[in-house]
Amino acid sequence: MRRKFLTLLLAIPAVMLFSCSSEKKDAAASANKPDSLKYKGATLNILCWEGYADEKFTKAFADKYGVTVKGTYFGSSDELVSKLQGGGGSSYDIISPSCDVASYIVDAGLVQPIDPTKISEFNNLSELLRNMTDVKRGNDVFGMPFTWGPDYLVYNADEIKEEPKSWNLFFDPKYKGKISVWDDISNIYLMGQILGLDKTDKAALYNMNDEQLKQVKEKLMKLKPQIRKFWATAGELDNLFKNKEVVAAVGWPITPATLNKQGMNLKATIPQEGATGWIDRLMITKNSPNKELAMLYLDFISKPENMAKVAEVTTYSIAHQGAKQFMSPELQELTYINNMTYYHERLNFWQYVKERKKYNELWNEVKSGVQ
Repeated sequence: MRRKFLTLLLAIPAVMLFSCSSEKKDAAASANKPDSLKYKGATLNILCWEGYADEKFTKAFADKYGVTVKGTYFGSSDELVSKLQGGGGSSYDIISPSCDVASYIVDAGLVQPIDPTKISEFNNLSELLRNMTDVKRGNDVFGMPFTWGPDYLVYNADEIKEEPKSWNLFFDPKYKGKISVWDDISNIYLMGQILGLDKTDKAALYNMNDEQLKQVKEKLMKLKPQIRKFWATAGELDNLFKNKEVVAAVGWPITPATLNKQGMNLKATIPQEGATGWIDRLMITKNSPNKELAMLYLDFISKPENMAKVAEVTTYSIAHQGAKQFMSPELQELTYINNMTYYHERLNFWQYVKERKKYNELWNEVKSGVQ
Protein backbone atom coordinates (compact mmCIF):
# COMPACT_ATOMS: atom_id res chain seq x y z
CA MET A 1 0.00 0.00 0.00
CA ARG A 2 2.85 2.34 0.90
CA ARG A 3 4.51 1.56 -2.42
CA LYS A 4 1.30 2.29 -4.36
CA PHE A 5 0.74 5.54 -2.46
CA LEU A 6 4.33 6.65 -3.14
CA THR A 7 3.96 5.81 -6.81
CA LEU A 8 0.75 7.89 -6.96
CA LEU A 9 2.43 10.86 -5.30
CA LEU A 10 5.31 10.74 -7.76
CA ALA A 11 2.88 10.53 -10.68
CA ILE A 12 0.87 13.67 -9.73
CA PRO A 13 3.59 16.23 -10.65
CA ALA A 14 4.13 14.46 -13.95
CA VAL A 15 0.41 14.65 -14.76
CA MET A 16 0.29 18.35 -13.75
CA LEU A 17 3.38 19.07 -15.83
CA PHE A 18 1.83 17.33 -18.84
CA SER A 19 -1.45 19.20 -18.34
CA CYS A 20 0.25 22.60 -18.09
CA SER A 21 2.40 21.81 -21.09
CA SER A 22 -0.70 20.80 -23.06
CA GLU A 23 -2.53 24.02 -22.13
CA LYS A 24 0.45 26.13 -23.18
CA LYS A 25 0.63 24.29 -26.49
CA ASP A 26 -3.10 24.84 -27.08
CA ALA A 27 -2.75 28.57 -26.24
CA ALA A 28 0.30 28.86 -28.49
CA ALA A 29 -1.50 27.05 -31.29
CA SER A 30 -4.48 29.42 -30.95
CA ALA A 31 -2.21 32.49 -30.95
CA ASN A 32 -0.35 31.22 -34.02
CA LYS A 33 -3.49 30.53 -36.01
CA PRO A 34 -3.87 32.77 -39.06
CA ASP A 35 -6.46 35.52 -38.55
CA SER A 36 -8.65 33.88 -41.18
CA LEU A 37 -9.16 30.93 -38.78
CA LYS A 38 -8.57 32.49 -35.37
CA TYR A 39 -11.91 34.32 -35.19
CA LYS A 40 -14.03 31.92 -37.26
CA GLY A 41 -17.60 31.73 -35.94
CA ALA A 42 -17.37 34.89 -33.82
CA THR A 43 -19.94 37.69 -33.98
CA LEU A 44 -18.81 41.31 -34.08
CA ASN A 45 -21.60 43.46 -32.67
CA ILE A 46 -21.74 47.10 -33.78
CA LEU A 47 -24.05 49.60 -32.07
CA CYS A 48 -24.29 52.45 -34.54
CA TRP A 49 -26.20 55.04 -36.50
CA GLU A 50 -28.39 53.74 -39.30
CA GLY A 51 -26.38 52.65 -42.33
CA TYR A 52 -23.08 52.12 -40.51
CA ALA A 53 -23.22 48.31 -40.62
CA ASP A 54 -24.39 47.87 -44.20
CA GLU A 55 -23.47 44.59 -45.91
CA LYS A 56 -22.01 46.47 -48.87
CA PHE A 57 -18.93 47.22 -46.80
CA THR A 58 -19.09 44.72 -43.91
CA LYS A 59 -19.49 41.53 -45.99
CA ALA A 60 -15.88 41.49 -47.20
CA PHE A 61 -14.69 41.67 -43.59
CA ALA A 62 -17.10 38.95 -42.48
CA ASP A 63 -16.00 36.68 -45.33
CA LYS A 64 -12.30 37.30 -44.73
CA TYR A 65 -12.41 36.24 -41.08
CA GLY A 66 -15.33 33.82 -41.16
CA VAL A 67 -17.34 35.96 -38.74
CA THR A 68 -20.75 37.56 -38.52
CA VAL A 69 -21.03 41.35 -38.40
CA LYS A 70 -24.25 42.37 -36.69
CA GLY A 71 -25.42 45.97 -36.65
CA THR A 72 -27.87 47.36 -34.10
CA TYR A 73 -29.06 50.88 -34.82
CA PHE A 74 -29.78 53.63 -32.29
CA GLY A 75 -31.82 56.74 -33.02
CA SER A 76 -30.13 59.38 -30.87
CA SER A 77 -26.99 60.10 -28.86
CA ASP A 78 -28.99 59.82 -25.64
CA GLU A 79 -30.22 56.36 -26.65
CA LEU A 80 -26.64 55.25 -27.27
CA VAL A 81 -25.49 56.45 -23.85
CA SER A 82 -28.50 54.85 -22.19
CA LYS A 83 -27.78 51.47 -23.80
CA LEU A 84 -24.13 51.58 -22.72
CA GLN A 85 -24.90 52.60 -19.17
CA GLY A 86 -27.61 49.95 -18.97
CA GLY A 87 -25.04 47.19 -19.40
CA GLY A 88 -24.86 47.13 -23.17
CA GLY A 89 -21.12 47.73 -23.12
CA SER A 90 -20.52 44.00 -22.76
CA SER A 91 -23.01 43.16 -25.53
CA TYR A 92 -21.41 45.36 -28.17
CA ASP A 93 -17.88 45.63 -29.51
CA ILE A 94 -17.90 48.83 -31.55
CA ILE A 95 -19.96 52.02 -31.24
CA SER A 96 -20.21 55.14 -33.42
CA PRO A 97 -20.82 58.14 -31.12
CA SER A 98 -21.16 61.66 -32.45
CA CYS A 99 -19.14 64.60 -31.21
CA ASP A 100 -21.82 65.79 -28.78
CA VAL A 101 -21.37 62.75 -26.51
CA ALA A 102 -17.99 61.25 -27.48
CA SER A 103 -16.15 63.14 -24.74
CA TYR A 104 -18.70 62.11 -22.11
CA ILE A 105 -18.47 58.44 -23.16
CA VAL A 106 -14.69 58.56 -22.75
CA ASP A 107 -14.82 60.21 -19.31
CA ALA A 108 -17.53 57.80 -18.15
CA GLY A 109 -15.14 54.91 -18.80
CA LEU A 110 -17.45 53.25 -21.33
CA VAL A 111 -14.77 52.75 -23.99
CA GLN A 112 -11.14 51.66 -24.11
CA PRO A 113 -8.16 53.28 -25.85
CA ILE A 114 -7.40 52.16 -29.37
CA ASP A 115 -3.91 51.56 -30.75
CA PRO A 116 -3.47 53.80 -33.83
CA THR A 117 -0.37 51.82 -34.86
CA LYS A 118 -2.66 48.86 -35.56
CA ILE A 119 -4.76 50.92 -37.97
CA SER A 120 -2.72 50.95 -41.17
CA GLU A 121 -4.42 54.05 -42.61
CA PHE A 122 -4.74 56.05 -39.39
CA ASN A 123 -2.14 58.65 -40.34
CA ASN A 124 -3.80 59.09 -43.73
CA LEU A 125 -7.16 60.00 -42.21
CA SER A 126 -8.09 63.68 -42.11
CA GLU A 127 -5.55 65.55 -40.01
CA LEU A 128 -8.26 67.98 -38.93
CA LEU A 129 -10.34 65.12 -37.51
CA ARG A 130 -7.39 63.20 -36.06
CA ASN A 131 -6.21 66.24 -34.14
CA MET A 132 -9.50 66.93 -32.36
CA THR A 133 -8.88 66.60 -28.63
CA ASP A 134 -12.32 65.54 -27.38
CA VAL A 135 -11.42 61.83 -27.65
CA LYS A 136 -7.83 62.15 -26.41
CA ARG A 137 -6.70 61.82 -22.83
CA GLY A 138 -2.95 62.28 -22.44
CA ASN A 139 -1.30 59.85 -24.85
CA ASP A 140 -4.42 57.72 -25.19
CA VAL A 141 -6.70 57.91 -28.23
CA PHE A 142 -10.25 56.62 -27.79
CA GLY A 143 -11.76 56.98 -31.25
CA MET A 144 -11.01 56.68 -34.96
CA PRO A 145 -12.46 59.37 -37.28
CA PHE A 146 -15.13 57.82 -39.49
CA THR A 147 -17.74 60.12 -41.03
CA TRP A 148 -19.02 63.68 -40.78
CA GLY A 149 -21.76 65.76 -42.33
CA PRO A 150 -24.44 68.45 -42.07
CA ASP A 151 -27.93 68.58 -40.62
CA TYR A 152 -29.44 69.64 -43.92
CA LEU A 153 -32.65 71.36 -44.84
CA VAL A 154 -34.00 68.55 -47.04
CA TYR A 155 -36.92 69.39 -49.33
CA ASN A 156 -39.05 67.87 -52.07
CA ALA A 157 -38.03 69.84 -55.15
CA ASP A 158 -41.25 68.85 -56.95
CA GLU A 159 -43.21 70.72 -54.28
CA ILE A 160 -40.76 73.52 -53.43
CA LYS A 161 -39.45 74.77 -56.76
CA GLU A 162 -36.86 77.29 -55.53
CA GLU A 163 -34.00 76.38 -53.24
CA PRO A 164 -34.85 77.65 -49.71
CA LYS A 165 -32.51 80.40 -48.59
CA SER A 166 -33.50 80.35 -44.93
CA TRP A 167 -34.65 77.95 -42.23
CA ASN A 168 -37.61 80.33 -41.87
CA LEU A 169 -39.26 78.26 -44.62
CA PHE A 170 -40.27 75.93 -41.78
CA PHE A 171 -42.49 78.69 -40.37
CA ASP A 172 -44.27 79.48 -43.66
CA PRO A 173 -48.06 79.02 -43.07
CA LYS A 174 -48.51 77.24 -46.42
CA TYR A 175 -46.37 74.39 -45.12
CA LYS A 176 -48.35 73.93 -41.91
CA GLY A 177 -48.38 70.23 -41.03
CA LYS A 178 -45.86 69.48 -43.79
CA ILE A 179 -42.60 69.85 -41.85
CA SER A 180 -40.62 67.24 -39.91
CA VAL A 181 -37.70 67.55 -37.51
CA TRP A 182 -35.67 64.94 -35.68
CA ASP A 183 -36.90 63.96 -32.21
CA ASP A 184 -33.73 65.20 -30.55
CA ILE A 185 -32.31 68.12 -28.59
CA SER A 186 -30.37 69.17 -31.71
CA ASN A 187 -33.48 71.25 -32.55
CA ILE A 188 -32.43 73.50 -29.69
CA TYR A 189 -29.09 74.05 -31.45
CA LEU A 190 -30.96 74.77 -34.70
CA MET A 191 -33.29 77.36 -33.17
CA GLY A 192 -30.31 79.01 -31.49
CA GLN A 193 -28.66 79.20 -34.89
CA ILE A 194 -31.78 80.72 -36.48
CA LEU A 195 -31.74 83.32 -33.69
CA GLY A 196 -28.09 84.06 -34.52
CA LEU A 197 -26.68 83.01 -31.15
CA ASP A 198 -23.60 81.46 -32.76
CA LYS A 199 -22.55 84.38 -34.95
CA THR A 200 -19.57 85.28 -32.79
CA ASP A 201 -19.16 82.07 -30.80
CA LYS A 202 -20.04 78.66 -32.23
CA ALA A 203 -19.95 77.10 -28.79
CA ALA A 204 -22.84 79.33 -27.67
CA LEU A 205 -25.40 76.85 -29.05
CA TYR A 206 -24.21 74.22 -26.59
CA ASN A 207 -23.89 76.47 -23.55
CA MET A 208 -27.05 78.59 -23.60
CA ASN A 209 -28.04 80.52 -20.51
CA ASP A 210 -31.59 80.48 -19.15
CA GLU A 211 -32.67 83.58 -21.08
CA GLN A 212 -31.38 82.16 -24.36
CA LEU A 213 -33.08 78.83 -23.69
CA LYS A 214 -36.32 80.72 -23.04
CA GLN A 215 -36.04 82.43 -26.45
CA VAL A 216 -35.31 79.11 -28.12
CA LYS A 217 -38.30 77.48 -26.46
CA GLU A 218 -40.61 80.27 -27.67
CA LYS A 219 -39.30 79.74 -31.21
CA LEU A 220 -39.82 75.97 -30.99
CA MET A 221 -43.37 76.43 -29.71
CA LYS A 222 -44.13 78.58 -32.76
CA LEU A 223 -42.75 75.84 -34.97
CA LYS A 224 -44.75 73.05 -33.40
CA PRO A 225 -48.01 73.61 -35.36
CA GLN A 226 -45.98 73.26 -38.56
CA ILE A 227 -44.73 69.79 -37.60
CA ARG A 228 -46.35 66.71 -39.13
CA LYS A 229 -44.23 64.35 -37.05
CA PHE A 230 -40.96 64.20 -35.14
CA TRP A 231 -38.94 61.50 -36.89
CA ALA A 232 -36.93 59.01 -34.84
CA THR A 233 -34.93 57.18 -37.53
CA ALA A 234 -33.75 57.98 -41.04
CA GLY A 235 -36.04 55.22 -42.30
CA GLU A 236 -39.03 56.91 -40.70
CA LEU A 237 -38.17 60.22 -42.36
CA ASP A 238 -37.85 58.39 -45.70
CA ASN A 239 -41.41 57.12 -45.29
CA LEU A 240 -42.73 60.59 -44.46
CA PHE A 241 -41.33 61.90 -47.74
CA LYS A 242 -42.39 58.84 -49.76
CA ASN A 243 -45.96 59.08 -48.47
CA LYS A 244 -45.97 62.83 -49.24
CA GLU A 245 -46.76 63.63 -45.63
CA VAL A 246 -43.97 66.21 -45.52
CA VAL A 247 -42.31 68.52 -48.03
CA ALA A 248 -39.34 69.68 -45.94
CA ALA A 249 -37.38 68.47 -42.94
CA VAL A 250 -34.17 68.55 -40.99
CA GLY A 251 -32.34 65.53 -42.36
CA TRP A 252 -29.05 63.84 -43.10
CA PRO A 253 -27.53 63.19 -46.55
CA ILE A 254 -28.68 59.55 -46.43
CA THR A 255 -32.33 60.58 -46.98
CA PRO A 256 -32.04 62.25 -50.42
CA ALA A 257 -29.44 59.64 -51.40
CA THR A 258 -31.84 56.80 -50.60
CA LEU A 259 -35.05 58.28 -51.98
CA ASN A 260 -33.62 59.74 -55.19
CA LYS A 261 -32.51 56.21 -56.13
CA GLN A 262 -36.20 55.34 -55.86
CA GLY A 263 -37.26 58.06 -58.27
CA MET A 264 -37.97 60.96 -55.94
CA ASN A 265 -36.62 64.48 -56.41
CA LEU A 266 -35.26 65.50 -53.02
CA LYS A 267 -32.65 68.19 -52.61
CA ALA A 268 -30.65 69.37 -49.62
CA THR A 269 -29.21 72.75 -48.75
CA ILE A 270 -27.35 74.68 -46.08
CA PRO A 271 -29.41 77.88 -45.54
CA GLN A 272 -27.97 81.33 -45.02
CA GLU A 273 -28.05 80.97 -41.22
CA GLY A 274 -25.75 77.98 -41.59
CA ALA A 275 -26.31 74.45 -40.33
CA THR A 276 -25.16 72.30 -37.49
CA GLY A 277 -23.08 69.23 -38.23
CA TRP A 278 -21.75 66.06 -36.68
CA ILE A 279 -18.52 64.07 -36.59
CA ASP A 280 -18.78 60.37 -35.86
CA ARG A 281 -15.98 58.19 -34.52
CA LEU A 282 -15.65 54.44 -34.18
CA MET A 283 -14.83 53.34 -30.63
CA ILE A 284 -14.33 49.99 -28.90
CA THR A 285 -16.41 49.39 -25.79
CA LYS A 286 -14.65 48.92 -22.47
CA ASN A 287 -15.96 45.37 -22.03
CA SER A 288 -15.95 44.23 -25.65
CA PRO A 289 -15.76 40.42 -25.81
CA ASN A 290 -13.97 40.70 -29.17
CA LYS A 291 -11.35 43.41 -28.70
CA GLU A 292 -8.81 42.04 -31.21
CA LEU A 293 -11.48 41.47 -33.85
CA ALA A 294 -12.81 45.00 -33.26
CA MET A 295 -9.34 46.45 -33.89
CA LEU A 296 -9.10 44.43 -37.10
CA TYR A 297 -12.42 45.93 -38.19
CA LEU A 298 -11.20 49.48 -37.53
CA ASP A 299 -8.15 48.71 -39.64
CA PHE A 300 -10.35 47.26 -42.39
CA ILE A 301 -12.84 50.12 -42.54
CA SER A 302 -10.08 52.76 -42.48
CA LYS A 303 -8.83 51.65 -45.91
CA PRO A 304 -9.77 54.08 -48.69
CA GLU A 305 -11.65 51.52 -50.81
CA ASN A 306 -13.87 50.64 -47.85
CA MET A 307 -14.40 54.25 -46.82
CA ALA A 308 -15.56 54.86 -50.39
CA LYS A 309 -18.21 52.15 -49.95
CA VAL A 310 -19.39 53.82 -46.74
CA ALA A 311 -19.77 57.07 -48.69
CA GLU A 312 -21.66 55.28 -51.45
CA VAL A 313 -24.17 53.78 -49.01
CA THR A 314 -24.73 56.85 -46.83
CA THR A 315 -23.60 59.83 -48.95
CA TYR A 316 -21.91 61.03 -45.77
CA SER A 317 -18.55 62.73 -45.85
CA ILE A 318 -15.76 60.37 -44.84
CA ALA A 319 -12.48 60.73 -42.99
CA HIS A 320 -10.15 59.39 -45.70
CA GLN A 321 -9.66 61.83 -48.58
CA GLY A 322 -7.72 59.15 -50.47
CA ALA A 323 -11.03 57.34 -50.94
CA LYS A 324 -11.91 59.66 -53.83
CA GLN A 325 -9.95 57.45 -56.25
CA PHE A 326 -12.71 54.87 -55.69
CA MET A 327 -15.59 57.37 -55.97
CA SER A 328 -17.44 58.82 -58.92
CA PRO A 329 -17.13 62.59 -59.55
CA GLU A 330 -20.79 62.95 -58.50
CA LEU A 331 -20.20 61.17 -55.19
CA GLN A 332 -17.09 63.26 -54.57
CA GLU A 333 -19.21 66.39 -55.02
CA LEU A 334 -21.99 65.14 -52.74
CA THR A 335 -19.59 64.25 -49.94
CA TYR A 336 -17.40 67.38 -50.11
CA ILE A 337 -14.28 65.25 -50.31
CA ASN A 338 -12.50 67.90 -52.38
CA ASN A 339 -13.72 70.83 -50.24
CA MET A 340 -13.50 69.47 -46.73
CA THR A 341 -11.98 72.56 -45.09
CA TYR A 342 -14.50 74.91 -46.73
CA TYR A 343 -17.50 72.94 -45.47
CA HIS A 344 -16.02 72.43 -42.04
CA GLU A 345 -15.90 76.20 -41.72
CA ARG A 346 -19.56 76.52 -42.79
CA LEU A 347 -20.88 74.01 -40.28
CA ASN A 348 -21.25 74.41 -36.54
CA PHE A 349 -20.32 70.94 -35.32
CA TRP A 350 -22.10 69.54 -32.30
CA GLN A 351 -20.24 69.95 -29.04
CA TYR A 352 -20.54 68.47 -25.58
CA VAL A 353 -23.54 69.96 -23.77
CA LYS A 354 -22.79 70.30 -20.06
CA GLU A 355 -26.44 71.00 -19.24
CA ARG A 356 -27.74 68.13 -21.39
CA LYS A 357 -30.40 67.24 -18.83
CA LYS A 358 -31.76 70.80 -18.98
CA TYR A 359 -31.79 70.69 -22.81
CA ASN A 360 -33.66 67.37 -22.75
CA GLU A 361 -36.20 68.72 -20.28
CA LEU A 362 -36.83 71.73 -22.52
CA TRP A 363 -37.26 69.54 -25.59
CA ASN A 364 -39.72 67.26 -23.79
CA GLU A 365 -41.71 70.30 -22.67
CA VAL A 366 -41.91 71.48 -26.29
CA LYS A 367 -43.15 68.09 -27.49
CA SER A 368 -45.77 67.87 -24.75
CA GLY A 369 -46.86 71.51 -25.25
CA VAL A 370 -45.81 72.75 -21.80
CA GLN A 371 -45.32 76.53 -21.93
